[in-house]
Amino acid sequence: MLHHVYTANLSTKYNFSISHYFTLPDQRLYHSCLIALPAPPTGFLTQRSLSHLAVTMLFRGVTAHRISKTITLYLNETAPPNPSPGPPIGPPLGPLSALNDAACTPPALTPGPTKPLLLMLPWLGSRPQAVAKYCEIYFRTGFDVLIVESEVSQFLWPRWGLDYGARVLDVLQSDRFVSRPLLVHAFSIGGYTFTQLLVHMSHDTQKYHSLTKRIKGHIYDSLVLGSLERMATGLSKNLFPRLESLVKRASILYFRAFKCHTVDYFNTGINVFRNNPVTAPALVFFCQNDALCDPESMEEIIAYWRKRGMEVTDMKWEESTHAGHLRRHPQEYLSTLETYLQSLSMVPLKAKM
Repeated sequence: MLHHVYTANLSTKYNFSISHYFTLPDQRLYHSCLIALPAPPTGFLTQRSLSHLAVTMLFRGVTAHRISKTITLYLNETAPPNPSPGPPIGPPLGPLSALNDAACTPPALTPGPTKPLLLMLPWLGSRPQAVAKYCEIYFRTGFDVLIVESEVSQFLWPRWGLDYGARVLDVLQSDRFVSRPLLVHAFSIGGYTFTQLLVHMSHDTQKYHSLTKRIKGHIYDSLVLGSLERMATGLSKNLFPRLESLVKRASILYFRAFKCHTVDYFNTGINVFRNNPVTAPALVFFCQNDALCDPESMEEIIAYWRKRGMEVTDMKWEESTHAGHLRRHPQEYLSTLETYLQSLSMVPLKAKM
């Protein structure tokens, strides 16, 4: 009888390989490497900490405070805890001020307890320039921004994702943030990372009751949602676009070989997300032609949330770009976001709508 064993190797530098071991009739152990992939190109925010955003660009009056390798707080020091009415949300004002490494200082300032905090979870492979455009929108409306980046290893081995989610929850419940109202904006795989937080919150509702109540709104942009094939597509498109077909096949093989450590966790997360413990008003951006997000599955979740009594605003385009709706449809995106933010009463109403 042949005994087949599949093993996967994940490194912190995102090398990924799948090996196949089985015993030959003469008891010799045969090993074959089914797939071995190099690390993604440098320049991905998952490869270089998102705190490097402070080195490349930042809005004037904003300082970066590195909390950990993958978590960075951007303090909007020009905005008071309760900002006065300002100009309407609009396109970025232009190039952001360059900062040097000295701008990334340990967290020292304590903002007002009522100043809103945005928890931003970017997409895999996002560039500093792209993330900065979203940050500017929230800086202009009086938010501080806490950026929590995702790593592909947390997706390939969900147990690590759950551990990471617990660490993020500890940060959100630390003295620095424990009294601050929260808004969540998750892009693509960032929605997966936020779901890991939701899993912990749903398992211990008493421990995270106050945190759940502090979340005044949650925004989902281009979620990776649907079949296992869509997840594999998302992984290949974001990490190795030039090897998309090969990586997709390898990913599907990996997920099937380690079903109890991957797919079963994914299914649990999807169920928790569907029965979201956060019932604050939600905003969903998606499009019909997104290969990574099944629009029918997204619409089904939206309908289910509304049936549960949640207030949900959705913006769907027939054609757009995954995690690129702001670039493709700036006026509609900003208008929808502005209306939603004003409905949350987290920022003051404008003099004129």
